[in-house]
Amino acid sequence: MEIELVTIGTELVLGFTVDTNGAFAGQRLAEVGVRLARRTSVRDDPAEIRAAVAEGLTRGRLVVTTGGLGPTRDDMTKKVVAALFDAPLELQEPIWDDLVARFAKLGRPISPTNRTQAEVPRGAQVLRNRRGTAPGLWLAGAPGEVILLPGVPYEMRGLLVEEVIPRLVGRGSAGAAIVSAMVRTTGLPESAVGERVGPLEAELAPLSVAYLPGYDGVDLRLTAWGLPPAEARARLAAATDRLRAVFPGHMYGTGDDDLAAVLLAECRRRRLTLAVAESCTGGLVGGRIAAVPGASDVFLGGVIAYANGVKEGALDVPAALLAEHGAVSEPVVRAMAEGALRRTGADGAVAITGVAGPTGGTDQKPLGTVWFAFAVGGRVETVRVGLPGSRHDVQARATQAALHGLWRRVTALG
Repeated sequence: MEIELVTIGTELVLGFTVDTNGAFAGQRLAEVGVRLARRTSVRDDPAEIRAAVAEGLTRGRLVVTTGGLGPTRDDMTKKVVAALFDAPLELQEPIWDDLVARFAKLGRPISPTNRTQAEVPRGAQVLRNRRGTAPGLWLAGAPGEVILLPGVPYEMRGLLVEEVIPRLVGRGSAGAAIVSAMVRTTGLPESAVGERVGPLEAELAPLSVAYLPGYDGVDLRLTAWGLPPAEARARLAAATDRLRAVFPGHMYGTGDDDLAAVLLAECRRRRLTLAVAESCTGGLVGGRIAAVPGASDVFLGGVIAYANGVKEGALDVPAALLAEHGAVSEPVVRAMAEGALRRTGADGAVAITGVAGPTGGTDQKPLGTVWFAFAVGGRVETVRVGLPGSRHDVQARATQAALHGLWRRVTALG
């Protein structure tokens, strides 16, 4: 079965809000064999909403909308769709009573404008919203079928999973599952990943491979189309193992695995502690590590040594090194890593210093120049790289590179 999704909201069209609802719906529907044939975003405009829904119904018999079910003037989806189906809105007292009770439980007065959320198109099926005040609606008639869901992501997702998908499956609208698996790599450009995977694509068939580059590296999405679920899972597992052999030192996980969490797990297994010394990344590496629950048994802390005086005072970097070589240099980053070990007593550390831009570059040290020092296993190794992009890009890529360098060296300890 194929359906269309219309996401409604001027903020989506203007780009102020990212349409995460569309991505979630596509993934969850595919898991039960319902293909999302088209996604359309429109403004909070009655004519645009009506046109998008009506056009979707001419291509198929089922359209899902998100957004526009709230109590404010820009929430008009329900009125527009009700008019399209010639189904007048009718107040349902049980829904209103439930709203009143919900607001009272929260100790908040209910506004008369909330009464609009208790209005239901005649003949529509109400989908209970356990997380918010706008119920979902399923309206069927001559034009086809439209499922109306709220735009608030956690409300929409709950209704889709708990109310919509079970009904689709229950009436036989779902087909063979479309199952995907994610393989996460880092430290290689997309072209290099493609060179390694390309010769294997025939071997991996009938699975498809999609390349998803980002700051953290290149993710590979493997997808099994229309296979029985057990066979799909088996093929995806075998393909993941095959790719693991192709990317030693670069494939760090699957699914939603985060490199910082993988690094912490490796350190925990070896009973190692870590520290960081950061200049151009300004604490981003430490932040990534500390964001992982339970990090405190591995991560001892670090120093954000942005100014040279802090490098001298907090990390014992000799003033003579800074004067002779500059802050962005191999001798200074080495001294920063050694100072982090000495000051924290950690078993391993990473230090980062660089030119993130957009100013400060020179012929000898152009924008994007970053030095790393990895102090692991009694050795200090230094690496210089040139990272492309804006200040944010350089900082994000340097953060991932620092975690990657630590992970590779920790795993190499055996």
